[in-house]
Amino acid sequence: MGAKPVIGRAMCAAAMVAIAVCVAATPAAAQSLGDRFKSLFGGSSEEKPAQAPAEVTGEQDLTCPSVTVRAGASTFKVGAPGKEAVGNDLRYQATITKIARECTINGGQITAKIGIQGRVIAGPAGAPPSVQVPLRVAVVQAGIGEKVIATKAYQTTVSMTEDSSVPFVVVAEDLVYPAPPGTVADSYVFYVGFDPQALKPEAKPKAPKKK
Repeated sequence: MGAKPVIGRAMCAAAMVAIAVCVAATPAAAQSLGDRFKSLFGGSSEEKPAQAPAEVTGEQDLTCPSVTVRAGASTFKVGAPGKEAVGNDLRYQATITKIARECTINGGQITAKIGIQGRVIAGPAGAPPSVQVPLRVAVVQAGIGEKVIATKAYQTTVSMTEDSSVPFVVVAEDLVYPAPPGTVADSYVFYVGFDPQALKPEAKPKAPKKK
Protein backbone atom coordinates (compact mmCIF):
# COMPACT_ATOMS: atom_id res chain seq x y z
CA MET A 1 0.00 0.00 0.00
CA GLY A 2 3.06 2.27 -0.27
CA ALA A 3 4.71 4.12 2.57
CA LYS A 4 2.79 3.88 5.84
CA PRO A 5 1.58 7.11 7.47
CA VAL A 6 2.71 7.67 11.02
CA ILE A 7 1.04 9.14 14.08
CA GLY A 8 1.76 11.89 16.60
CA ARG A 9 -0.81 14.67 16.63
CA ALA A 10 -2.77 15.36 13.45
CA MET A 11 -6.26 16.02 12.36
CA CYS A 12 -8.23 15.99 9.13
CA ALA A 13 -11.79 17.22 8.56
CA ALA A 14 -13.85 16.00 5.66
CA ALA A 15 -16.88 17.36 3.89
CA MET A 16 -18.40 16.65 0.52
CA VAL A 17 -19.67 19.35 -1.84
CA ALA A 18 -18.74 17.55 -5.03
CA ILE A 19 -15.65 15.77 -3.77
CA ALA A 20 -14.12 15.00 -0.36
CA VAL A 21 -11.89 17.79 0.98
CA CYS A 22 -9.11 17.16 3.49
CA VAL A 23 -7.85 20.09 5.58
CA ALA A 24 -4.47 19.92 7.29
CA ALA A 25 -4.42 20.81 10.99
CA THR A 26 -2.30 23.64 12.38
CA PRO A 27 0.45 22.78 14.89
CA ALA A 28 -0.87 21.35 18.16
CA ALA A 29 0.88 23.95 20.30
CA ALA A 30 -0.72 26.85 18.44
CA GLN A 31 -4.39 25.98 18.92
CA SER A 32 -6.58 24.01 21.26
CA LEU A 33 -8.54 21.05 19.90
CA GLY A 34 -11.75 23.08 20.13
CA ASP A 35 -10.23 26.01 18.23
CA ARG A 36 -8.96 23.71 15.49
CA PHE A 37 -12.36 22.03 15.16
CA LYS A 38 -13.98 25.47 14.87
CA SER A 39 -11.52 26.30 12.12
CA LEU A 40 -12.06 23.00 10.35
CA PHE A 41 -15.83 23.18 10.70
CA GLY A 42 -15.94 26.69 9.25
CA GLY A 43 -17.95 27.27 6.10
CA SER A 44 -21.30 25.94 5.01
CA SER A 45 -22.92 23.55 7.47
CA GLU A 46 -25.02 22.07 4.71
CA GLU A 47 -22.13 20.11 3.24
CA LYS A 48 -22.40 16.34 3.35
CA PRO A 49 -20.07 14.18 5.47
CA ALA A 50 -17.44 12.12 3.71
CA GLN A 51 -14.58 9.87 4.65
CA ALA A 52 -11.55 11.67 6.07
CA PRO A 53 -8.45 9.73 4.93
CA ALA A 54 -5.62 8.71 7.19
CA GLU A 55 -3.26 11.56 8.03
CA VAL A 56 0.53 11.67 8.08
CA THR A 57 2.17 12.59 11.39
CA GLY A 58 5.73 12.45 12.57
CA GLU A 59 6.54 10.43 15.70
CA GLN A 60 5.45 6.79 15.74
CA ASP A 61 5.26 4.14 13.06
CA LEU A 62 1.48 3.81 13.38
CA THR A 63 -1.63 4.89 11.53
CA CYS A 64 -4.35 7.32 12.58
CA PRO A 65 -7.36 5.64 10.92
CA SER A 66 -9.63 7.41 8.49
CA VAL A 67 -13.03 8.48 9.82
CA THR A 68 -16.35 8.04 8.07
CA VAL A 69 -20.06 7.96 8.84
CA ARG A 70 -21.43 4.45 9.28
CA ALA A 71 -23.85 3.51 6.49
CA GLY A 72 -27.45 3.80 7.68
CA ALA A 73 -26.50 5.85 10.74
CA SER A 74 -26.19 9.35 9.27
CA THR A 75 -29.72 10.45 10.24
CA PHE A 76 -31.71 10.31 13.50
CA LYS A 77 -35.47 10.86 13.25
CA VAL A 78 -38.08 11.17 16.01
CA GLY A 79 -41.83 11.18 15.39
CA ALA A 80 -44.82 12.32 17.40
CA PRO A 81 -45.75 9.96 20.27
CA GLY A 82 -47.04 6.69 18.85
CA LYS A 83 -46.34 7.78 15.28
CA GLU A 84 -43.71 6.94 12.73
CA ALA A 85 -41.16 9.68 12.03
CA VAL A 86 -42.45 10.43 8.54
CA GLY A 87 -44.41 13.22 6.86
CA ASN A 88 -46.42 15.47 9.13
CA ASP A 89 -45.71 13.20 12.12
CA LEU A 90 -41.98 14.02 12.11
CA ARG A 91 -41.02 16.06 15.20
CA TYR A 92 -37.36 16.51 14.34
CA GLN A 93 -34.40 14.90 12.64
CA ALA A 94 -30.67 15.18 13.24
CA THR A 95 -28.00 14.80 10.59
CA ILE A 96 -24.19 14.65 10.61
CA THR A 97 -22.62 17.28 8.38
CA LYS A 98 -18.87 17.19 9.09
CA ILE A 99 -16.35 15.00 10.90
CA ALA A 100 -12.76 15.32 12.08
CA ARG A 101 -10.31 13.32 14.15
CA GLU A 102 -7.04 13.54 16.01
CA CYS A 103 -4.89 10.77 17.49
CA THR A 104 -2.15 10.54 20.12
CA ILE A 105 -0.16 7.56 21.34
CA ASN A 106 1.26 6.80 24.77
CA GLY A 107 2.58 3.50 26.11
CA GLY A 108 1.22 1.47 23.22
CA GLN A 109 -2.30 2.91 23.63
CA ILE A 110 -3.91 5.21 21.06
CA THR A 111 -6.33 7.87 22.27
CA ALA A 112 -8.65 9.15 19.54
CA LYS A 113 -10.49 12.46 19.62
CA ILE A 114 -13.37 12.48 17.15
CA GLY A 115 -15.17 15.70 16.25
CA ILE A 116 -18.72 15.49 14.95
CA GLN A 117 -20.70 18.45 13.66
CA GLY A 118 -24.36 18.13 12.85
CA ARG A 119 -27.71 19.84 12.75
CA VAL A 120 -31.15 19.26 14.28
CA ILE A 121 -34.05 20.26 12.07
CA ALA A 122 -37.59 20.71 13.40
CA GLY A 123 -40.30 18.75 11.61
CA PRO A 124 -43.97 19.52 10.86
CA ALA A 125 -45.13 18.01 14.17
CA GLY A 126 -42.98 20.49 16.11
CA ALA A 127 -39.79 19.84 18.04
CA PRO A 128 -39.67 19.98 21.87
CA PRO A 129 -37.70 22.77 23.64
CA SER A 130 -34.66 20.49 23.86
CA VAL A 131 -33.69 17.19 22.28
CA GLN A 132 -31.20 14.46 23.14
CA VAL A 133 -28.92 13.47 20.29
CA PRO A 134 -27.39 9.97 20.66
CA LEU A 135 -24.12 9.17 18.90
CA ARG A 136 -21.70 6.28 18.76
CA VAL A 137 -18.03 6.24 17.83
CA ALA A 138 -16.13 3.04 17.08
CA VAL A 139 -12.76 1.93 15.81
CA VAL A 140 -13.15 -1.14 13.62
CA GLN A 141 -10.79 -3.51 11.86
CA ALA A 142 -12.36 -3.72 8.43
CA GLY A 143 -12.32 -6.71 6.13
CA ILE A 144 -13.90 -10.15 6.10
CA GLY A 145 -15.41 -10.67 9.53
CA GLU A 146 -15.29 -7.03 10.60
CA LYS A 147 -13.97 -6.67 14.16
CA VAL A 148 -14.94 -3.92 16.61
CA ILE A 149 -11.82 -2.88 18.53
CA ALA A 150 -13.43 -0.23 20.76
CA THR A 151 -16.72 1.64 20.87
CA LYS A 152 -18.38 4.29 23.03
CA ALA A 153 -21.77 6.01 23.08
CA TYR A 154 -22.21 9.76 23.57
CA GLN A 155 -25.13 12.13 24.03
CA THR A 156 -25.57 15.85 23.63
CA THR A 157 -28.53 18.08 24.46
CA VAL A 158 -29.60 20.54 21.79
CA SER A 159 -31.80 23.49 22.78
CA MET A 160 -34.27 24.21 20.02
CA THR A 161 -34.82 27.90 19.40
CA GLU A 162 -37.29 29.69 17.19
CA ASP A 163 -35.06 28.68 14.31
CA SER A 164 -36.09 25.43 12.67
CA SER A 165 -32.48 24.31 12.25
CA VAL A 166 -29.95 24.23 15.13
CA PRO A 167 -26.31 23.10 14.86
CA PHE A 168 -24.46 20.92 17.36
CA VAL A 169 -20.86 19.82 17.89
CA VAL A 170 -19.66 16.79 19.86
CA VAL A 171 -16.02 16.01 20.61
CA ALA A 172 -15.48 12.42 21.74
CA GLU A 173 -12.15 12.63 23.55
CA ASP A 174 -11.79 9.30 25.32
CA LEU A 175 -11.85 6.45 22.80
CA VAL A 176 -8.76 4.41 23.71
CA TYR A 177 -7.51 1.21 22.06
CA PRO A 178 -4.26 -0.78 21.75
CA ALA A 179 -1.94 0.29 18.94
CA PRO A 180 -2.25 -2.35 16.19
CA PRO A 181 0.89 -4.16 14.98
CA GLY A 182 2.49 -3.57 11.61
CA THR A 183 0.29 -3.39 8.54
CA VAL A 184 -2.81 -4.33 10.55
CA ALA A 185 -3.17 -0.60 11.22
CA ASP A 186 -3.97 -0.04 7.55
CA SER A 187 -7.28 -1.88 7.95
CA TYR A 188 -8.50 0.22 10.91
CA VAL A 189 -11.25 2.81 10.43
CA PHE A 190 -13.23 5.12 12.72
CA TYR A 191 -17.00 4.96 12.31
CA VAL A 192 -19.42 7.56 13.67
CA GLY A 193 -23.20 7.58 13.55
CA PHE A 194 -26.43 8.01 15.46
CA ASP A 195 -27.35 5.25 17.90
CA PRO A 196 -30.87 5.46 19.42
CA GLN A 197 -29.93 2.63 21.80
CA ALA A 198 -27.62 5.08 23.57
CA LEU A 199 -30.72 6.88 24.93
CA LYS A 200 -31.91 3.79 26.76
CA PRO A 201 -30.68 3.28 30.33
CA GLU A 202 -28.39 0.32 30.81
CA ALA A 203 -30.11 -2.76 32.14
CA LYS A 204 -29.49 -3.33 35.83
CA PRO A 205 -27.74 -6.61 36.62
CA LYS A 206 -30.09 -9.25 37.96
CA ALA A 207 -29.78 -9.99 41.64
CA PRO A 208 -28.57 -13.52 42.39
CA LYS A 209 -31.31 -15.94 43.29
CA LYS A 210 -31.62 -16.79 46.90
CA LYS A 211 -30.98 -20.38 47.72
